Amino acid sequence: MLVLFRRFPTLHLLFLQTTSACPYTSRTMKLLTHNMLTSKAIKGVQEGYPLRVKAETVEIRESEFNKDFLVRLLPKIHYDALYAAAKDAGHLDELPGTLPEDAASSEEFLKKLHHALLEVEVITGELICPESGRSFPVQNGIPNMLLKPEEIG
Repeated sequence: MLVLFRRFPTLHLLFLQTTSACPYTSRTMKLLTHNMLTSKAIKGVQEGYPLRVKAETVEIRESEFNKDFLVRLLPKIHYDALYAAAKDAGHLDELPGTLPEDAASSEEFLKKLHHALLEVEVITGELICPESGRSFPVQNGIPNMLLKPEEIG
């Protein structure tokens, strides 16, 4: 499967954790996973990021809040993409439009970030490449980003 992570090649380990026994996640696509995905493997696509979320079914699954985990994760998150995805999924839930200067020290903000990243799960819908318009289906919480041979650039 061609699943590409935007900035950090080692984040495939994070994806494996979020789809297995990681205590913060289950086997569905969270907005944390979405924040790391790109479609730049498509022929002619330069960046392919951020993918637009067209959610049909979204579930909220509570998970334990871990401030230290979020503070370590914060520099790896593309906040504008997270904000847009949360809005598209219909779960903005008072997330501020811009990353606060005191984000790492504001427990109120970190709890909102935790909710958006780790509790909002896209069960069915689509991820859409911003450059090509190519749609990737999400079924049972799993994004299918397989490309046809003629699409690979």
